[in-house]
Amino acid sequence: MSRILRTEPSDIFSRAVEYHGFVYTQGLVPRNADAGVTAQVQDVLAQIDAVLELHGTDKTRLLNAQIWLADMADRAALNAAWAAWLPEGGAPARALVQAILADPRWRVEIMITACK
Repeated sequence: MSRILRTEPSDIFSRAVEYHGFVYTQGLVPRNADAGVTAQVQDVLAQIDAVLELHGTDKTRLLNAQIWLADMADRAALNAAWAAWLPEGGAPARALVQAILADPRWRVEIMITACK
């Protein structure tokens, strides 16, 4: 049986789950809810880098991303930060939707799947 590794588990979710060489993150949100959208996106991307590093992988191994924006008017700012962060030729499959996020100050939430 394959081992399941849960990072920072709580009663309702884990920050990440690793299974069979795949890493699934929770929906990551900005730590500074009062920052602008670009800063919020960059913070979430930095958190993704840290989680992936903890699991022995990196953004060159991204498979899938699910992104929620509080306002689709922020799409251009998100895409600019996202494109600058991605490795050349390494864009994952991606979904982007507008949603009401748990904290009304959050502009973005991102959840990814990567492999090792």
